[in-house]
Amino acid sequence: MIHFNKETFEKTLGEGKLMLVDFWADWCGPCQMLGPVIESLAGRYEGKAVVGKVNTDEEQELAIGFGISGIPTVIFFKDGKEVDRLVGVMPPEAYVQVLEQNL
Repeated sequence: MIHFNKETFEKTLGEGKLMLVDFWADWCGPCQMLGPVIESLAGRYEGKAVVGKVNTDEEQELAIGFGISGIPTVIFFKDGKEVDRLVGVMPPEAYVQVLEQNL
């Protein structure tokens, strides 16, 4: 799993791969609940999709740029464009479904 900053995020996005990006913060309880799910997905989709996290406190410019108003927010990108967005904690199957639809 990648912990993105602005530079690494933009570089990876430009590669056009399927990406799952979790926008989160340390103080966010629901974000802490989602963390193990994201880590599990990173292992499960290694080599198929890029799974990463953006700390919204440290990377406010990215959060503002994508209109993050509540966390956790998970955004899926393909070919450098947003293809789906899930806000709040969802069952793991919700994330798997979006990833599978876009592989």
